[in-house]
Order: sequence, then C-alpha cells, then structure tokens
Amino acid sequence: QVQLVESGGGLVQAGGSLRVSCAAAGRTFSSYAMGWFRQAPGKEREFVAAIDWSGTGTYYADFVKGRVTISRDNAKRTVYLQMNSLKPEDTAVYYCAARVGVGVRSSYSAYDYWGQGTQVTVSS
Repeated sequence: QVQLVESGGGLVQAGGSLRVSCAAAGRTFSSYAMGWFRQAPGKEREFVAAIDWSGTGTYYADFVKGRVTISRDNAKRTVYLQMNSLKPEDTAVYYCAARVGVGVRSSYSAYDYWGQGTQVTVSS
C-alpha cells in the first residue's frame, strides 16, 4: 500500500507556471513508477506525464510536451510536475498515481494507487 497526497495547486494566470507535488507514504517509494493525470469538469480523466522508478525514463502526453516536466526525488518520496506556459484549458484537478512496476505507462488502468487531487485553475 502507498498513500499519495498532492499539493501545490492554485490559481495562476495564463502564461504562468506552477509546480504541483505528490508526497508518498507507505511502501518503498522507489518500487513504484509514478504518473500524473488530470480531469476537467465534464471530461474524462486524462494522462499527463509519467516517470519510471529511477527518474531517468519519462513520457508525456502530446498536449503538454515542451511545457511540462515530471521529476522525482526518491529520498524525499516525492514526485513533481512542473508546468510552464499554462493555458486556460489546463484547468483541471491534477491527480498523482502510483503503479507497481518500473516502466512508464499512460493508461489509467495501469495505476494501482491514487491521490485525492489538487485543483489547478488557469485564468485568461
């Protein structure tokens, strides 16, 4: 079992930056590959980015490539999502997820544990 708690969401103007964090508690953090998903009102949850257990392998959704960076600090048991050049359409609840395994995955069903989410709102 692993418990995930997101933080760092908030209100930012279009073009601005925000970093959201996800702190993990429970079993060995480095045993998990991690991902970020988001869900906007009335829309399905969608994949944003993923990172492997070591932090050397990453994968991004096309719509965030070049604007978003996922990283992790295994010593701090934390994964980060740095978002730049934010757009109003990035407004969503951002969820952190963990999967038992080492590789990156973009499928919602590949993840075993989920956080409660943090709201990111981008104003125009």
